[in-house]
Amino acid sequence: MLKTVAPHTAAQFSRALAMPNLVPPVTTVDMAFQYYDRIKQAADIEPIMSLYLTDNTTPQEIEKAAKSGLVKAVKLYPAGATTNSDSGVTDVNKISKVIEACEKHGILFLVHGEVTDKEIDIFDREAVFIERILQPIVKKFPALKIVLEHITTSQAADFINASGKNIAATITAHHLLFNRNDMLVGGIRPHYFCLPILKRETHRKSLVKAALSDSSKFFAGTDSAPHLQNKKEHSCGCAGCYTAFNAVELYAEVFDKTEDLSKPATQKKFENFMSKFGADFYNLPHNKQKITLTKTPQKIPEFIETPEGKLIPLLAGEKINWQISAAK
Repeated sequence: MLKTVAPHTAAQFSRALAMPNLVPPVTTVDMAFQYYDRIKQAADIEPIMSLYLTDNTTPQEIEKAAKSGLVKAVKLYPAGATTNSDSGVTDVNKISKVIEACEKHGILFLVHGEVTDKEIDIFDREAVFIERILQPIVKKFPALKIVLEHITTSQAADFINASGKNIAATITAHHLLFNRNDMLVGGIRPHYFCLPILKRETHRKSLVKAALSDSSKFFAGTDSAPHLQNKKEHSCGCAGCYTAFNAVELYAEVFDKTEDLSKPATQKKFENFMSKFGADFYNLPHNKQKITLTKTPQKIPEFIETPEGKLIPLLAGEKINWQISAAK
């Protein structure tokens, strides 16, 4: 699968944050080096590596990560919150020393922001997580650099805006393009099912406003998930949208529909959101390579063949208005 999907990302991005929720998860620096090598063999891209936090992660492993020069971040998956999160953290209080070590060594703390309590409605889990879990972490570790990944709600956008410069968020293309009606009205569309789940239109509009605000606290994060068709179209289908095949063009759709991407001011916002703000937050240099986008319709393929079966990209079989015409 990696040999199929990594080149899709490499065709659009010169580097990418590699999420650690594999099977088995990437929990140690040694495993991160091994994963890095596999990615480099699969595609011409520079992976930014992260570690998967568990109840058993140690401060020593965080210090090792900081010294490695390769691992830049850790990812908090509340146990049971999303795909391959069963080994995730059951209680953030159990990793207090680990979070302290991240703050001390400058390792970014990335967060899948949802509680997993069964009594909490799935559409409220992000907002509850921010109130119950994230706000106390921010208060206790004021110098910790945090990225609330793939935000989906007005509450998340408001929280980021109200927080200090060390708190940022990523936004996916699919959360900017779609609301829960797109997933549920007229029949359940499993390829729109992701976690955190799509929310109301009011929340989608708040995310679009944040993305186009030109605030350095918001930047692109695809959260692209290459789940096979037979695992998505299933009685208990898995969560995730595959957007890596045309991620930049999907983001371009959002900016163009909202503010007209032919305008230089909108182009600047788009470049900041896609290419600069994330790099700045990670203390990485801006890329020197460029891509050229053209407003020329393209049809997204119905499926992508992989050695393991068919992979269905988001908006499969439909037309979008943008495509990459050059890369250098």
